[in-house]
Amino acid sequence: MFVNAFNPHEDGHAASRALLAAIRAAEDPIIVPTLLVTEIASAIARASGDADGALEYAYAAASLPQVTLVTLTAGMAREAGELAATYRLRGTDAVYLAVARRYGTVLVSRDYEQRTRGAAVAACHTPERALKSHPFAGAKA
Repeated sequence: MFVNAFNPHEDGHAASRALLAAIRAAEDPIIVPTLLVTEIASAIARASGDADGALEYAYAAASLPQVTLVTLTAGMAREAGELAATYRLRGTDAVYLAVARRYGTVLVSRDYEQRTRGAAVAACHTPERALKSHPFAGAKA
């Protein structure tokens, strides 16, 4: 969602951006693995060729006041590994799912496979659905 909100050329950019704005306005928590920083920096640097800009955005996203970064401990890694194997998920997708399950949060993703396979474990929504179904749905973006 963070990368999608950054890139205006991606499908769903406006919804991802609106969701982040609504979350920020409502001061709702965002609970994500520390892996978020790496994923944002990687995706943006690869797409733009701008390493410094990618790192700046990644650090800024991780520093938002409502963002809680969850460390990938040995226990969390085992949990994510079990989810990856059981639901045939990519490793990083399983880490996000493990965090969503452990903290009882909604996993918001554009990744169809992650959402459909992960739905057995946690609530999984697209940014559009999250905008419509959460308490901040009426917030201005």
